[in-house]
Amino acid sequence: MRTGLARRVLAAGLVSLVAVAGCGVRPSDVILAGPPPSGRVAPSTTITLYLVRNGRLSAVTRPGAPPLLPADTLALLAAGPTAAERARGLTTDVPSGAGPFSVTAEQTGHLVVTLSTPAGELSTLAVGQIVCTAATTAPGGPTQVTVAGAGQSVGPRKCPG
Repeated sequence: MRTGLARRVLAAGLVSLVAVAGCGVRPSDVILAGPPPSGRVAPSTTITLYLVRNGRLSAVTRPGAPPLLPADTLALLAAGPTAAERARGLTTDVPSGAGPFSVTAEQTGHLVVTLSTPAGELSTLAVGQIVCTAATTAPGGPTQVTVAGAGQSVGPRKCPG
């Protein structure tokens, strides 16, 4: 009796193996899908901000996606340093309510940054942060930046660094 049962189990196993092995998938040749990807790689951009460390201006770069408007870059100053930047001792003197910012080029080599708070009430470091950060956003690098807001203006100033 045991031999009959063993033969039936073995036969059932062989039938199952044949059924799985012959499921209709046939070998094929290499399938061509065309050439490999080509073309330009999107350029990586860095954003340069001037934050404060130990009472002095400090240039900091962050990864960014092009194009970033100068006013958006200045808004990052008002937002303050990232957690990693704070851990490195960086701060900002630009008040969070200074934005929104607008940046206009009055003449070659001169930008005017307009903010929402009185420009005369900004600390020297805050003005320096705005001047240096704005200077890095302009093509050709302007030599002078005026900071204006609420009927007051500071400058024109050059970035000291």
